[in-house]
Amino acid sequence: MSTDDLETDLTRNTENSPRELLTRSFFFLCAALSVVTTLSIVGLLITEAAKFFTLTAPLMGVAGETASIVDFLTGTTWQIHSQEFGVLALVSATLMVTIGSAVIALPLGVATAIYLSEYASAQARSILKPALEILAGVPTVVYGFFALIYITPALEVVFPGIGTFNMLSASIVVGIMIIPMVASISEDAMSAVPDELRQAGYGMGATKFDVSTGIVVPAALSGIFSSFILALSRAIGETMAVTVAAGAQAKFLNPLNPASYLEGALPMTAAMVQLLTGDITGGGLAYRSLFAIGLVLFVITLIMNVISDYVSRRYREAY
Repeated sequence: MSTDDLETDLTRNTENSPRELLTRSFFFLCAALSVVTTLSIVGLLITEAAKFFTLTAPLMGVAGETASIVDFLTGTTWQIHSQEFGVLALVSATLMVTIGSAVIALPLGVATAIYLSEYASAQARSILKPALEILAGVPTVVYGFFALIYITPALEVVFPGIGTFNMLSASIVVGIMIIPMVASISEDAMSAVPDELRQAGYGMGATKFDVSTGIVVPAALSGIFSSFILALSRAIGETMAVTVAAGAQAKFLNPLNPASYLEGALPMTAAMVQLLTGDITGGGLAYRSLFAIGLVLFVITLIMNVISDYVSRRYREAY
């Protein structure tokens, strides 16, 4: 019997053993449970959101008040009591938090990753990286109170007219929250770059800075960009920190206007918390708007993750 035949028989016997079958079945059930849970959540969002809109509510057997899908997607006023459900007022606040946190977290996260990957010693890296990742374990509501008690008073010194609840404070604290995600994933991508590329750069007379920024960062670009998308997805879905720091009044603000960040607004996640903790009637129009907001939030996050996966596959370097 040849070596290949012997290996084939051993593999077949191992795969057919009771322990192997039990292990395979267990992991299959875990994977299936994840898929079923995801599909159940998506199905719930679509089904309940359909009851909110005029065109689909009759098909779902819903009688009573409904909302126009056009007004929902294009309206800029969100007032529950006057039955005005313009989700753009909430989307604009969410975009402001996302843009503001990106301005803070992306450059700081990449710079931290460059230091950990290229400059820090092994001992320093073994201490700094776990310490950085501890920030990801701090409860988000603690970040919200940190923004309210410390960041906002500090901003009042620079901007005397700023409100107690404002988008700038919320953006800063969310930016601090997602720095560990950007830094950790980017550092892993940079560490995966082969040392031969670094040595080739040094052989050409490049400095440490030139190698880090001109060779390592471009080589790890797909992983770095993926960390950006994942971190921004976390910023979009952040709930308690923005609920505490951003305010409770829905406004349609221009995310590209710096002055808008001095005002308070109501992001989508904070609006969902406000609705759940309010005196809305279960099964009513305001209650069903929760699922419409959740569906919009899900679609935005899904699009960002699809983009991240595409970029990661398109620009991934094979060494």
